[in-house]
Parts: sequence; structure tokens; C-alpha cells
Amino acid sequence: MFNKIKKALSGKGETSTEDYLEIDLDKEEKDSKVLVKLFVLKKYDDVNVILNVLREGFTIAIVDIKTLKQKDPIELKRAVSKIKKTADALEGNIAGFGENLLIVTPPFAHIQRDVSNATPEATKGNKFE
Repeated sequence: MFNKIKKALSGKGETSTEDYLEIDLDKEEKDSKVLVKLFVLKKYDDVNVILNVLREGFTIAIVDIKTLKQKDPIELKRAVSKIKKTADALEGNIAGFGENLLIVTPPFAHIQRDVSNATPEATKGNKFE
């Protein structure tokens, strides 16, 4: 394929209207890596940024809800409900981690909620504690 381009640009070789290369300049190549991103939910409007990133489908969101929890628990309920509805619509997962964190994943990732299935080494605790 590179040789065809080289010949066409140099003027050597056949000139045919059948052999052409179409390049889509509008196509943006995404990195296929998964991004784990931390968000801090300070006000209800911060939900929109989280939802936009989740809709892209390549981000696992870790959401710190402590600030909004202390400031306005009713707004927190609304925000979590909106995040949950979006995660469900995208066929992703959402789970609370501790009292102040939410983890939201795209469809290809699953959150293991049952600790009893974890390996014995994982349930013993951190050796640095």
C-alpha cells in the first residue's frame, strides 16, 4: 500500500483512476487503553462532566461524594440517582466503596461486590498496616 502511494506521488508507475486511497481526516483515533479517573462531586452540576466521560465508554470513574454529602444530602441523592440511571442505560456497573466513594464502570468491566469470593490473601489485609 505504501508503494502505491509512493508511486502516485512520484509520478512513476501507472496512473489509474481505479487505484486511490481515501483518508478520513475527521476520524479521530482513540487510545484503546482504559482510563481510571477520580472525580470530586462538589455540587450537583458536576454530574454532567462525569456522565459525559462515562458515555465515551473508556473510563472507570471513581467519584468522591464527601463534599456534596456534607453540604446537601438531597442534592447528593439526586446526583447519585442520575449517575446510576446513566450507568444502567450504558449497561455499566455502579457500587459504593466505603462511605464516600462511588465506582462507576463501563459495560466491559464488572465490580465484584461479594468479598467471600476473594482470595484468602486479599482478605488478610495489607502487610503494611
